[in-house]
Amino acid sequence: MKNKTFIIAEAGVNHNGKIKLAYKLIDAAKEAGADAVKFQTFVPEKTVSKLADKAKYQKETTDQNESQLEMIKKLALSFEDHKKLLEYCNNINIKFLSSTFDLDSVDFLNKLGLDTFKIPSGEIINLPYLRKIGSLNKKLIMSTGMANLGEVESAIDVLVNSGTKRENITILHCTTNYPCPYEEVNLKAMLTLKEAFKLSVGYSDHTLGIEVPVAAVAMGATVIEKHFTLDKNMNGPDHKASLEPDELKAMVKAIRNIEKSLGDGIKKPNNSEIDIMQVARKSIVASKYIKKHEIFSEDNITVKRPGTGISPMKWDEVIGRKAIKNFIKDELIKI
Repeated sequence: MKNKTFIIAEAGVNHNGKIKLAYKLIDAAKEAGADAVKFQTFVPEKTVSKLADKAKYQKETTDQNESQLEMIKKLALSFEDHKKLLEYCNNINIKFLSSTFDLDSVDFLNKLGLDTFKIPSGEIINLPYLRKIGSLNKKLIMSTGMANLGEVESAIDVLVNSGTKRENITILHCTTNYPCPYEEVNLKAMLTLKEAFKLSVGYSDHTLGIEVPVAAVAMGATVIEKHFTLDKNMNGPDHKASLEPDELKAMVKAIRNIEKSLGDGIKKPNNSEIDIMQVARKSIVASKYIKKHEIFSEDNITVKRPGTGISPMKWDEVIGRKAIKNFIKDELIKI
C-alpha cells in the first residue's frame, strides 16, 4: 500500500528473559499484522550501574528491594538468543528490530546484518553511542521521549556528522511514562518535529489504549511503535502498559483503515458518489403546470430531486426565460 504506516510491535522485555516467550511474542505480532517485532538488546553490566535506582513505575510493577541492574539481568536475552529470534522472524516473514543500549550490543546487531537500528529515548544524549550508530550509515528510527527540541537537533547532527544520511533518519515523538496519561501525550509535538527537521516522523506510544496511535497516523505518522504482551498480568515492568494480542490486532486494523481513509487529498466526487449524486442533488422543476411560452418565475418553478436536470445554481439564468414547451408539475425544466 502506498504510504503504508510501518507498525512496530514492541515486545521489549515482555519475554521476561525467556526465549520461549519471545517466540510466542513474535507469533502474536505476526498474527496481528505488524510489520516488525522489536526487542531490546543490552549487556546488563554495561548498561546500568549497580547504584542505579529504578523508575517509579518499575518499583510499582517489580520487586522494590532489587536494584535496576538486578531487575534487567532477569530480563536480558543472550546474543545467541537474538540470533535465533532473528532467524525465526526471517522464516515467518516479519522484520526483526531491537533497541540497543550499549556499544557492544550495537556491534553485535551490526554483525547480524540489521539494516535498521532503533535508538531508544534514553540514548538521545549519549554522544559515544550516537557516534557509533551514526558511523554505521543504517536506517535509523530515533525515539525522543524526555528530550527538548535542541537535544533532538544535537542528536541528529551527531548522527549525520558521523556518517548517516539525513534522509535515513525517522524521528518518533514519545512520552517516556508507563503508562502515559492522555494529557501528557502532546501529539502535536510530532508535527513540530516534522516542521523543524523536515524528516519523516512517527509516534512511539505508551498510553493504555489504541486511540492515540491511530490519531497519530491520521496526523501523518509514518511509523508507529506500541508495546504489547501476551498477558498484562505477568510479572515485569512493562506488561501493564502494553496491549494484549487482541488489542494489538485491533490497533493494526484501525491504522490500516485510517490509511485507506486518508486518500490523496484531492477534493472531488468519488466514483461511488456519481450515482448517488443524481439522487441526492436537486434540479429546477415546474412547481405547477406551465404553458409553452410562459415566462419562468418564482411562482411556477421550484427546486426538487432528482439531480438529473438543470442545476439550481443556474436559477438566475432560468428566471425570465420563456418555456419552450408545456411542462407538467414536477417535470424537469429544459431551456
